[in-house]
Amino acid sequence: MEHVKDRIRTITDYPKPGIMFRDITTLLQDARGFRKTVDELVQAHAGVRIDKVAGIESRGFILGGAVAHQLATGFVPIRKKGKLPFKTIGETYALEYGEDVVEIHVDAVKPGEQVLLVDDLIATGGTAQAAIKLIRRLGGDVIGCSFIIDLPEIGGRKRIEAMGVKVLTLCAFEGH
Repeated sequence: MEHVKDRIRTITDYPKPGIMFRDITTLLQDARGFRKTVDELVQAHAGVRIDKVAGIESRGFILGGAVAHQLATGFVPIRKKGKLPFKTIGETYALEYGEDVVEIHVDAVKPGEQVLLVDDLIATGGTAQAAIKLIRRLGGDVIGCSFIIDLPEIGGRKRIEAMGVKVLTLCAFEGH
């Protein structure tokens, strides 16, 4: 979908040398581009029962909230450790150097609920894998993961698909 890809800004050497940061703020600022993006994320799941949309901090909140609104379903935030106010469960995932933790409220997903996971970009897939594990630990069924951007060289899509979860991306960029 070139329309979306054309509205994503690339910032070189951010947050460190050698990284090509894919900035979706330019897409979000464009009313038609943002609407088309949300529509594409929603239409891909037409006819599928979705009980909740889960979004990964922080850009996944923007997209996931809009997708949940369009689907007339609830939204579940998946946040970094210590950011949610109620009782949580957490999942550790690997970073390039070290590890981090994401959490979900213990009552966010009920057993048997079908959940769509949304974020802006799939790179290594570590955060998304951790989010899938959290949803599954609560008894939810992750029916798919939707991202605007795929960085295929990094391999995250394959890692998510190896967990038995379908992956939708709207565009891909080469490199990191």
